[in-house]
Amino acid sequence: MSYSELYTRYTRVWIPDPDEVWRSAELTKDYKEGDKTLQLRLEDDTILEYPINVQNNQVPFLRNPDILVGENDLTALSHLHEPAVLHNLKVRFLESNHIYTYCGIVLVAINPYEQLPIYGQDVIYAYSGQNMGDMDPHIFAVAEEAYKQMARDEKNQSIIVSGESGAGKTVSAKYAMRYFATVGGSASDTNIEDKVLASSPIMEAIGNAKTTRNDNSSRFGKFIEIGFDKKYHIIGANMRTYLLEKSRVVFQAEDERNYHIFYQLCAAASLPEFKELALTCAEDFYYTSHGGNTTIEGVDDAEDFEKTRQALTLLGVRESHQLSIFKIIASILHLGSVEIQSERDGDSCSIPPKDEHLSNFCHLLGVEHSQMEHWLCHRKLVTTSETYVKTMSLQQVVNARNALAKHIYAQLFSWIVEHINKALHSSLKQHSFIGVLDIYGFETFEINSFEQFCINYANEKLQQQFNSHVFKLEQEEYMKEQIPWTLIDFYDNQPCIDLIEAKLGILDLLDEECKIPKGTDQNWAQKLYERHSNSQHFQKPRMSNTAFIVIHFADKVEYLSDGFLEKNRDTVYEEQINILKASKFPLVADLFQDDKDSVPATSTAKNRSSSKINVRSSRPPMKVSNKEHKKSVGFQFRTSLNLLMETLNATTPHYVRCIKPNDEKLPFHFDPKRAVQQLRACGVLETIRISAAGYPSRWTYHDFFNRYRVLMKKRELANTDKKSICKSVLESLIKNPDKFQFGRTKIFFRAGQVAYLEKLRADKFREATVMIQKTVRGWLQKVKYRRLKAATLTLQRFYRGHLARRLAEHLRRTRAAIVFQKYYRMQRARLAYQRVRRAVVIIQSFTRAMFVRRNYCQILKEHKATIIQKYARGWMARRHFQQQRDAAIVIQCAFRRLKAKQELKALKIEARSAEHLKRLNVGMENKVVQLQRKIDDQNKEFKTLSEQLSAVTSTHAMEVEKLKKELAHYQQNQEADTSLQLQEEVQSLRTELQRAQSERRVLEDAHSRENGELRKRVADLEHENALLKDEKEYLNNQILHQSKAESSQSSVEENLLMKKELEEERSRYQNLVKEYSLLEQRYENLRDEVTMLKQTPGHRKNPSNQSSLESDSNYPSISTSEIGDTEDALQQVEEIGVEKAAMDMTVFLKLQKRVRELEQERKKLQVQLEKEQQDSKKVQVEQQNGIDVDQDADLAYNSLKRQELESENKKLKNDLNELRKAVADQAMQDNSTHSSPDSYSLLLNQLKLANEELEVRKEEVLILRTQIMNTDQRRLSGKYMEPNINARTSWPNSEKHVDQEDAIEAYHGVCQTNRLLEAQLQAQSLEHEEEVERLKAQVETLKEEMDKQQQTFCQTLLLSPEAQVEFGVQQEISRLTNENLDFKELVEKLEKNERKLKKQLKIYMKKAQELEAAQALAQSDRRHHELTRQVTVQRKEKDFQGMLEYHKEDEALLIRNLVTDLKPQMLSGTVPCLPAYILYMCIRHADYTNDDLKVHSLLSSTINGIKKVLKKHNDDFEMTSFWLSNTCRFLHCLKQYSGDEGFMKQNTPKQNEHCLKNFDLTEYRQVLSDLSIQIYQQLIKIAEGLLQPMIVSAMLENESIQALSGVRPTGYRKRSSSMVDGENSYCLEAIIRQMNSFHTVMCDQGLDPEIILQVFKQLFYMINAVTLNNLLLRKDACSWSTGMQLRYNISQLEEWLRGKNLHQSGAVQTMEPLIQAAQLLQLKKKTPEDAEAICSLCTALSTQQIVKILNLYTPLNEFEERVTVSFIRTIQAQLQERNDPQQLLLDSKHVFPVLFPFNPSALTMDSIHIPACLSLEFLNEV
Repeated sequence: MSYSELYTRYTRVWIPDPDEVWRSAELTKDYKEGDKTLQLRLEDDTILEYPINVQNNQVPFLRNPDILVGENDLTALSHLHEPAVLHNLKVRFLESNHIYTYCGIVLVAINPYEQLPIYGQDVIYAYSGQNMGDMDPHIFAVAEEAYKQMARDEKNQSIIVSGESGAGKTVSAKYAMRYFATVGGSASDTNIEDKVLASSPIMEAIGNAKTTRNDNSSRFGKFIEIGFDKKYHIIGANMRTYLLEKSRVVFQAEDERNYHIFYQLCAAASLPEFKELALTCAEDFYYTSHGGNTTIEGVDDAEDFEKTRQALTLLGVRESHQLSIFKIIASILHLGSVEIQSERDGDSCSIPPKDEHLSNFCHLLGVEHSQMEHWLCHRKLVTTSETYVKTMSLQQVVNARNALAKHIYAQLFSWIVEHINKALHSSLKQHSFIGVLDIYGFETFEINSFEQFCINYANEKLQQQFNSHVFKLEQEEYMKEQIPWTLIDFYDNQPCIDLIEAKLGILDLLDEECKIPKGTDQNWAQKLYERHSNSQHFQKPRMSNTAFIVIHFADKVEYLSDGFLEKNRDTVYEEQINILKASKFPLVADLFQDDKDSVPATSTAKNRSSSKINVRSSRPPMKVSNKEHKKSVGFQFRTSLNLLMETLNATTPHYVRCIKPNDEKLPFHFDPKRAVQQLRACGVLETIRISAAGYPSRWTYHDFFNRYRVLMKKRELANTDKKSICKSVLESLIKNPDKFQFGRTKIFFRAGQVAYLEKLRADKFREATVMIQKTVRGWLQKVKYRRLKAATLTLQRFYRGHLARRLAEHLRRTRAAIVFQKYYRMQRARLAYQRVRRAVVIIQSFTRAMFVRRNYCQILKEHKATIIQKYARGWMARRHFQQQRDAAIVIQCAFRRLKAKQELKALKIEARSAEHLKRLNVGMENKVVQLQRKIDDQNKEFKTLSEQLSAVTSTHAMEVEKLKKELAHYQQNQEADTSLQLQEEVQSLRTELQRAQSERRVLEDAHSRENGELRKRVADLEHENALLKDEKEYLNNQILHQSKAESSQSSVEENLLMKKELEEERSRYQNLVKEYSLLEQRYENLRDEVTMLKQTPGHRKNPSNQSSLESDSNYPSISTSEIGDTEDALQQVEEIGVEKAAMDMTVFLKLQKRVRELEQERKKLQVQLEKEQQDSKKVQVEQQNGIDVDQDADLAYNSLKRQELESENKKLKNDLNELRKAVADQAMQDNSTHSSPDSYSLLLNQLKLANEELEVRKEEVLILRTQIMNTDQRRLSGKYMEPNINARTSWPNSEKHVDQEDAIEAYHGVCQTNRLLEAQLQAQSLEHEEEVERLKAQVETLKEEMDKQQQTFCQTLLLSPEAQVEFGVQQEISRLTNENLDFKELVEKLEKNERKLKKQLKIYMKKAQELEAAQALAQSDRRHHELTRQVTVQRKEKDFQGMLEYHKEDEALLIRNLVTDLKPQMLSGTVPCLPAYILYMCIRHADYTNDDLKVHSLLSSTINGIKKVLKKHNDDFEMTSFWLSNTCRFLHCLKQYSGDEGFMKQNTPKQNEHCLKNFDLTEYRQVLSDLSIQIYQQLIKIAEGLLQPMIVSAMLENESIQALSGVRPTGYRKRSSSMVDGENSYCLEAIIRQMNSFHTVMCDQGLDPEIILQVFKQLFYMINAVTLNNLLLRKDACSWSTGMQLRYNISQLEEWLRGKNLHQSGAVQTMEPLIQAAQLLQLKKKTPEDAEAICSLCTALSTQQIVKILNLYTPLNEFEERVTVSFIRTIQAQLQERNDPQQLLLDSKHVFPVLFPFNPSALTMDSIHIPACLSLEFLNEV
């Protein structure tokens, strides 16, 4: 196209500007051929004539349309040139706050100098797995592209990060490594990714420093290789470093700092472990204070030092090595502060002998002080014949000292890098790697030295590699699209590289000059002038003979040759190194060994061994004798740089160019001059130039067709082939065929052609707009004309009517005037007549009145006389009446006063009566009833106690009489002293008995008095109680209504809070379950790997499949523990839930009561303890009485033992009698049955066993009696033998000739009986005393209650009537609640006892049935074979009870057929969840047989089998859903048939028969619940994995509403889904079909509806999160049409939910953020009212999300307007009060806590049929 077509009126162009670099202008006049100037209007409306030269192509650059401004990729711009690139970057950076932009294969990153929330874990996961063109530009997108290409192409990758100091290179490299560490985490537990990240703070501490441009500038280059295994997990890393700036150790410019580690160490000098370093603040040392300011604003050196130490520890650097490192660093500081004094001659110098810094230096490095002091000031000269020691001047000593400090630091730097590489090294084989190169960018300063020369040399090499790679990619693209291509002329900087590194180049001449003993920088510069003066890349400055200029690819740089030789030599004297080699510290000595001499300072040689490219010399290096003859720094740098280039050439590079927007480090401030300078230097503009030289704009046929369909004609659209349509349209629109090419899948355009097409499209739209406007305006005018015509006709009609009405009005008024005249004349005549007539009448009236008045006066006088008479007579009568009335009133007052006095007296009497008190004492009825009940209870207890006491007294009296008789008999046969003793004992017993009786009488009297008083009190209060009943019921009803109203309001709020807390707790618990499952899975994977590694050829026995439950949890199978009331209450709280428990007051009162009971028990125990202490004292006193008392106690104990045995015999006899009765009854009932003889024989056997036991007990009693008699005989034989023998003749019965032995035995028997009686009497007395104490305690409690009641009664008397009523109601409520609690406790205890007895009865019944079955089996074995067959037939005809029996050895087969090998398709036509029912029936039979081992084994095997199946089918949705439904059903069955009433409410009587009888499987229910949670999470994971690839394409990219969204131009980064017909393209119907399949599978497999609702709520949340996150990270998706598409898609999903009856799941609420985002895209965004509307509407979106969407909003055509920055600031100001989270993206991994509600089944176990396809023939129905 000609210039006249391009430069027309209103065309916008770019012109140069000294301040803004480029400035925008607009043509005010069309350009015509031959014009020398262009008429331009600037943005400030100034007119400018801009000169042009068409022949030399000196015309202003054309500006891109506004539709293309702000593109993600600079290559998408139609006009590719420098001002377009600069403007696009500026717009994105300042208006949209986007710091990343693509430029072809380059990512341009602008440093924002502000922390942005775009690097979190959520953003990493959002970019993971995405193609590079799918999302907005980001460093994570580049890292993901490298990671994906490494996995796809199996080729090593590299990311080259470059830029100026302060541009953000280090941060970008750090974020790239963080991405790899997160996405490619290590497969083992070595945490290698943490170590890779931990290397960053170490390298920043020892290699970064503050400069004038950057507070954390990297002063070295590094290349980090991150190694991956075959599964692309990180296994290790390796680091290479380049060109450390050693000069910074000894010198810093103004306002700069040394390396961070020095200041960090000084900040931590106060720590106790660093005292020996002798460090102070950084200002005290020369090397750290040379730059002036030693601090950085916002940086804490002590905190950073702690991070450095932690990183060293994480990388395995021991504490001793760390301390040695810090000693070396501290020694460098001390070395720099050594004082050097010059001697008088000036050729020598010395160090003060007491220099502390030198002493500290020698002490820290372990070297000799004297030698170091000597060789710092002297040097050795070696010649062929002699060796001289020469003194040095002050400058030479300072240079030598600085060189030594630099060398020490460089060696330490290399040692640390080497050890970091050792820590990051892995023994596993490296499959591939990704290298991250963080290297300095092109630098130019006012004074450029050796460091800048090396840096720019490296950038020349990298730029050459970059140019070749870009050209290669362009060539591959053209070849792939089958487009003829020609060589593109691009800048080749090989001549500049040859100038530097070729033979006799700059570096070569520098090395030669360094080898000359007296070489100088001036001589080297002269050689450069002579050698390279003719080179096009070399120039000599006019005003200097020591500088030279090199023309680099970016700019001309003038280098000053001063210092080049010294820096290239890097001279360190050998004597000083030898001293350091002799250090007593191993680390210091290792740093300076001979093998280090040949290694470059950058430690690259070591690192080569771990890279893919190995460069090794064929000959071993020769050992040099002098340090001055080592390899120069330039040679080392060139070697390492060549090695780096070989590595990069062997990889696929990815480029990141960091741009520094300003030098003042201001956030989001853009300096165009600095930006253009860096864009030229970093190769971005070269990329643009290469792209512009070919076909930079590329469109797919589909996108071109959709975008430029408006330029096509109707006949062209009739063709179905889009490719042919595009060809015909382009050939008709663009006449020059060289301006475009048709590829295989794309159309390639020259630069500017897309802008031309956009112009044609805009013109087409403009013409269409004009046509539409014309038509609409014509229609509006027609409507207006018609409206005016109708209005005119209406006006005419009304006006004509008005004239007619006016004429009629005139005629009407004329006629009315005539009528008025007629009537007026008539009126005048009538008035004259009436006036004459009125005069005549008046005369007549006056005359007549005169006569009448005369008569009237006469009558009036007569009438007044009568009136006077009337009033006089009336006055007299009234006076008489008043006198009589006054007398009557006096009489009445006296009588009424008398009556009032009588009434007052009666009222006073009534006020003193009890009736008044009854009315006042409201609410005492309940107290009276309570007291009456207590009195009744006390009377009953008193009666029972009195009966017991009477019985005890009667038995006591009988025993006393017996004792009297025996005592009389004994007195006759015993001596006088023994009789007296017995009499005394009996007398003491009598006195004690009398005392007890007296106490009893006293207690009875007191009790009777109290009963009388209470009865009287009750009688008084009964009458009052009756009066208060009605009022109490009324008040109770009111209180109940009020309490219900209040509790309903409070309960709603409490329920909401409780639900929220419960949801949070459930989510935390389920997250723990998820983590546990992940850890368990990881453990199993590790165990599998270990077994695979340990496998050897041959047969190997597999370990037994032990249950994880047995090893981990050891759940008991039966719960038989007894729990108290408090534990019951707590268990009740756990069972009924937190919400109900919070509202259940009874539980709280029960706990309070339990506390009171415990307090009472504590008091009782304390009292018992005091009694025991008193008893123990008594026992001690009794023990002192002698051995006889002990023996008596032993005898008493033996007697008590005998009594116990006798009582047990009685119990056994009673049991025997009951058993006989039961046998007899059973025999009577079972006469007709066949099993009666067997059962009867069984009972007879039990009877025999009981008789045998009884006989054994009898024998034990006899043996015990004989032992007692023998011991007593032995005790008394020695004491009474002789006296009894001597006194034998004096016995009364001596005449009967009784044998002496018989008499002694009889005497002992009598003594024994006496002692037994005495022991029984003591026991009874103790019991009586205890009973008396118990009665006393009861009396005291009653007294206390009476006192309390009296106090409350007195208090109530003082209260008002209303308060008394309220108090009485409260007392009544508390009493009733206490009674209810007592009754509840009693009922619970009875129920517990009943359950225990039922369980025991069931166990005994089962044992009896087992015995019967065993006996029947034994009898059946004796019968014939036919009889046996007949019995088995009867067994099969027995009714199926819903139990399945299997043998223990068939358990593995059961699990295999029912769990492991089961396919869901096999059970398609059966009952849903059939495996769960079968498993429960097996469990029920094991419970029926009381086999706890079988239950435990079956449950453990089932759970392990389900886990194995899920692990095997971890990506099968149908299988996972199948086992989720079965696990939930199995859990429901265990709950439904557990016997717990809470789960049995919906059971039928038949189902209640199928409950478990023996085992409590609560703990296994918890295990199954956890397993269900794991299965649910796996189900969600599978569903999300199937849906996630569809979401972005279906929700954002697919055109649900056809032709709504327009296609925008795209650049080099094509979207992966831009091909509509590609594999990755999905529509909304695909998502709906997938969810339909999910819903069908879950419904067919019988999954609970509540769980299905939760599944789809989770899936819809995932759709919302993924869609919104992509929307927030994609500029092309934020448009009005996308909002419309989203609204339509969301409505379709809502309709699907309603169609499936899933709208109650809360899924729509989870999509509220996406709905509001779609509305935000469609709202108007101009005025403050629009801002208020947006803020009120978008409540589910955070402030960051709203601002991000507004920043990303992109018009699809030029008729839309962009969102202004001021509008976004208004939105931010209005949203400041929100406390939104800082997270930009939604957590797509978030999982809502799942809830499994109890869902009982209506099926009974006996109705379930087992299909034959399951192969479960070994199961027997029971």
